[in-house]
Amino acid sequence: MAKPASSGILEYTKSLGIALILAFVIKTSIVEAYKIPSSSMEDTLLVGDFILANKFVFGAQLPIPYVDWRLPGYRTPQQGDVVIFKFPVDRQTNYIKRCVAVAGQVVEIREKVLYVDGQLYEDPEYAKYTDRRINTNGSDRRDNMAPYRVPKNHIFCMGDNRDNSYDSRFWGPVSLDLLQGEALLVHWSWSPDTDAPEIDLADLSSIPRSVFYNLQHFYQRVRWDRLGDLIG
Repeated sequence: MAKPASSGILEYTKSLGIALILAFVIKTSIVEAYKIPSSSMEDTLLVGDFILANKFVFGAQLPIPYVDWRLPGYRTPQQGDVVIFKFPVDRQTNYIKRCVAVAGQVVEIREKVLYVDGQLYEDPEYAKYTDRRINTNGSDRRDNMAPYRVPKNHIFCMGDNRDNSYDSRFWGPVSLDLLQGEALLVHWSWSPDTDAPEIDLADLSSIPRSVFYNLQHFYQRVRWDRLGDLIG
């Protein structure tokens, strides 16, 4: 006996609802995608990289308004982890940096060289310096910073692009309750193109121009060699 059409619609609606709930749970507590908007993590991460982050590792924050509840994580950040967190100043903007020291450790910078607990901290594989000058201005902590002990329940974060990163050297440590996740891999990478026409909603003709241009240059703009790269 055939089922009525209304029964089929109900089943479809239930399935769709379950799928949406599962997608929401995965996005908010397990894995989430982020786009890299700045050069502060070059050459580990490039502008236009799209990455996946493990939100479960440090304990994901539940998306409940006005309540600061988090799921339990299975470990705390370690030196070398590339982490996503809410910017401590506004607690809204997503930042991505490398954890170079954890609570209790002492961070010091001498003429661009980073030391943790008095030991040289080796630069990550793709870290870089773009300014050979050593800044001796005592108020600028980019190249020289007096020993600083990371407080309890905090980490100290720096960008791999050491001369062009706004990080813990300038605004202090990151509280663990601001962590959003650990960067896992690059799932897409789209190279910036200054010649690409921008979409202007006030000019609807800009939409097909942008689409046509990007289709025309699609192969050249995708950084194929970066797809699937693990972040570390």
